[in-house]
Amino acid sequence: MTAGQGTALLVGAVLGPGMLVLPHLAAAAAGPASVLAWAGLLALSVPVALTFAALGARYPDGGGVASFVGLAFGRRASAVAGWWFFGAVPIGTVAGAFVGGEYVEACLGVDGTLAAWLIMIAAFAANAAGLRTSGRLQIGFVVLLVVLLAAAVISAAPHADPANFTPFAPYGFAGVAGAAGVLMFAFVGWEAASHLSAEFADRTNGLVRATMVTLVVIAVLYLGVSVTSVGVLGADMTGVPLTVMLEIGLGGAARPVTGVVAVLLTFGAVNTYIAGAARLGAALARDGALPGWFEAGGAPGRVPYRSLGLLAVLCLPVLVWAVDLDLLMRATSACLAAVTAAGVVAAVRMLPAGRHRNTAVVGAVMSVASLAFCGVYLVLPAVLALVATAVQAAGARRLLKKGI
Repeated sequence: MTAGQGTALLVGAVLGPGMLVLPHLAAAAAGPASVLAWAGLLALSVPVALTFAALGARYPDGGGVASFVGLAFGRRASAVAGWWFFGAVPIGTVAGAFVGGEYVEACLGVDGTLAAWLIMIAAFAANAAGLRTSGRLQIGFVVLLVVLLAAAVISAAPHADPANFTPFAPYGFAGVAGAAGVLMFAFVGWEAASHLSAEFADRTNGLVRATMVTLVVIAVLYLGVSVTSVGVLGADMTGVPLTVMLEIGLGGAARPVTGVVAVLLTFGAVNTYIAGAARLGAALARDGALPGWFEAGGAPGRVPYRSLGLLAVLCLPVLVWAVDLDLLMRATSACLAAVTAAGVVAAVRMLPAGRHRNTAVVGAVMSVASLAFCGVYLVLPAVLALVATAVQAAGARRLLKKGI
């Protein structure tokens, strides 16, 4: 996989379907001060993203964060971190697919549930074809997506009204904290690329380059959308802010364009998370945290069809019985925030003294502190940790019998 393909996958992981609804949810929680939550989480993303890039370059493995945590703290900790990510993917990808599906239904007239199913099927098919095919497909999608989002910001920005930023913080710090809790869904994703670290043709610099480019793209787009949406629409903006911004700038063409944006945002994130989770599943099986049968196909350059199939099976009940999307998004955020915190804490122990470790220390402090924003939803990663510990104990006995 080239650095360009890796960049497309990473941009797709971070710039997910949450962009369709999060500006509205954040503004409802904090008013115009929601831009502070966006900026704060962007600041958190820099040390976290650079830390995962440094770990991936030094320890390339399909297990990603779970492997890093295992090297730092042992197999039991690795199993817990792995289950946090693997368990979050069926929930988060389906939630994202339904968010995109709702936009597709509103903008293009296609049934939203059908659209969600088609997006999921397309992502699994792309991954079954291999990362090279998936990465090439994603490059085209991400380029088009970035252009469309930039068009929304640039075309709507001249209509901004400074009066929309007053009162700036009607709900005080509590409102900003509440907005940050909602926005966590938009800032998880850096850990997903770590599962693809062994797939880069240039294992030393490929992931680092992809991460640096992605940081710049994400910062420009997130700040542009957050500030422009408040400036143009006000804190009481509609629940579909991107649609309105595009209507202001593009007129009647906005509705079909928004539908295209929804599909691109959704497919990009779902595609990358499935790619990362499939390789993680094979790595977890290798290390005893899943049944050994799922280990097949986990080597770099191969497709882990069994692990991919397990993900498909886990996604089915969520697709059929999808509940409140806000609940699903917050539950996903709690799991992935826990993964992020575990990964950067492991990096403090694993990376050599110097710039990379100092960056990891900053990322660790900020990531652990950000867990507080997840509130009661931390119950889910706690439950997954208990399950992972039990499964890993059984797997450890199996590996012991094999002499591993």
